[in-house]
Amino acid sequence: MLVAPSILSADFLNLGSEVSSICEAGCDYVHIDVMDGHFVPNLTIGPVVVEKVAAIASKPLDIHLMVKNATFFVDLFVPCNPEFISVHIEEEKHLHRLISYIRNQGIRPSVVLNPHTSEDLLKYILPDIDMVLVMSVNPGFGGQKFILSMIEKVRNVKNIILAKNPNCLIEVDGGVSDKNIASLKQAGADIVVAGSYVFGSSDYKKAISSLR
Repeated sequence: MLVAPSILSADFLNLGSEVSSICEAGCDYVHIDVMDGHFVPNLTIGPVVVEKVAAIASKPLDIHLMVKNATFFVDLFVPCNPEFISVHIEEEKHLHRLISYIRNQGIRPSVVLNPHTSEDLLKYILPDIDMVLVMSVNPGFGGQKFILSMIEKVRNVKNIILAKNPNCLIEVDGGVSDKNIASLKQAGADIVVAGSYVFGSSDYKKAISSLR
């Protein structure tokens, strides 16, 4: 299992130190939640901060755009050279065009499913993406409780992936901890996003290792 701590739960007064610490503790990706206050009722960080994170991080960036007008935001974050950019399937009207654009920038494209969004919507886009991000909480805030029915959803997504694009990864974001990690792994998850669980721990390396 790969682990991507979300800096949404980090100490923003010491963000550089926090990013260095999770990288040194053995994380696989640095997960960055970008919120615009419109798609979700919260505001987080913009490209100026993410550029600084990219400069200090020794692990690749994994950027999750919780925004309206995703194409505009993709252009803002392309210079940060993340490995993944994830966009919400619920928001984008011309998804194939945007996915192709992301890939042409040398970035691996990913789509996100909110908890209520059916995995059936993946059918026609799955051959063109490198990852599906399954939200296991409603997006917008950290520290929420894991929605148990998302384990079944991960299993369903895995079955669709095996039929359509076996190389596609599954990432799960929201309420992930040592209490549900085994079930998520068994269901087919490849990467987990963990904010509160990692940054709320006194030992980042131990927390990451417990998920892996």
